[in-house]
Amino acid sequence: MTKVQIRFRLRQPLSDRLFQTISSAHTLYGIQRVQLSPAMDSLTVEYDATRLRPAEVEAALSGAGIAIEQA
Repeated sequence: MTKVQIRFRLRQPLSDRLFQTISSAHTLYGIQRVQLSPAMDSLTVEYDATRLRPAEVEAALSGAGIAIEQA
């Protein structure tokens, strides 16, 4: 397993629903940890690089309903 971190900027304001979606994002295949920034405007995602590429991480989070763009 090769752990890698990538940062994404949120494209929408944080809401209760979005916060719940983010808090369960670690259950997505290959994603180990998702951390919200102190400013609550971006995410740091730790993932297994042997299973996913950055574009796949972005697609998985977008598919889960988290509107993001790479920072």
